[in-house]
Amino acid sequence: MPKVRQDAWSHEDDLLLAETVLRHIREGSTQLRAFEEVGDLLNRTSAACGFRWNAEVRQKYEQAVELAKKQRKEKKRNEASMPNPVVVDSYDEENDHHEVKKEVTYSMPEREIETELQPQPEPTLSLSQIIKDLKAFQKESSSQQNLSHKYQALADENKKLASMNQQLTSQLNSMTEDYQALIQIMDRARKMVMFDDQDYAQKPQFRMEKNGNLEHVAR
Repeated sequence: MPKVRQDAWSHEDDLLLAETVLRHIREGSTQLRAFEEVGDLLNRTSAACGFRWNAEVRQKYEQAVELAKKQRKEKKRNEASMPNPVVVDSYDEENDHHEVKKEVTYSMPEREIETELQPQPEPTLSLSQIIKDLKAFQKESSSQQNLSHKYQALADENKKLASMNQQLTSQLNSMTEDYQALIQIMDRARKMVMFDDQDYAQKPQFRMEKNGNLEHVAR
């Protein structure tokens, strides 16, 4: 099943990539094998891992890479210093037969040692792999930009809603104050009407007769 992962690299992914590459360097393996191992763990292509290492991660671990190379050389130097058994075919005159003996010699081929101690060349990426990785990186960047635009739009919308909520709250408070003032005015008016009715009931009333005299009208 092809690997189609396109999400962004996390800090943990970069750390796993760095630790795996450094371990392969120390053990005398190639970085390409490290990229394949990380790709299997993260469901990415080895080319994507190699591009990430060369473009972003490697520059943060330059000293660690040099130290791992020194450790690799030291390990190979120690392995090269181990004695190599040499098989010698000798003739046993007493028993009249050939006998194979193993003798230990400390001489080692210098050319082989020099070849092993030389740093291994860094794996190179093909042009097609680089183009493929650039396209994948472009898709990841485009996806991140879309998410950033959506987040900014939501933030602006939230800001507008907060402003509208503040305006509506202010209008509600103003209407509440106006309503309370209206209630107070209506209450005072009601009391004034009641007071006027009482005064009108208490005042004496008169009517004029035909002869011009005023007559008190009983209630």
